[in-house]
Amino acid sequence: MTWEIERKKCLRCGGCVAVCPVDALVLTENGIEIDERRCISCGNCEKLCPVGSITVGGNR
Repeated sequence: MTWEIERKKCLRCGGCVAVCPVDALVLTENGIEIDERRCISCGNCEKLCPVGSITVGGNR
């Protein structure tokens, strides 16, 4: 699985954390962190991100 988080674009709104069905995302002081072992590549976080800072599975 390919993951990309553009931390400079991230608004730190936490929306991606809220829509993750498997709790694979965590908002930290450094931005979004992902537990790739938990991620099921559903793309909910990517679809929700208002600034397009998340890419899952090379979908960009």
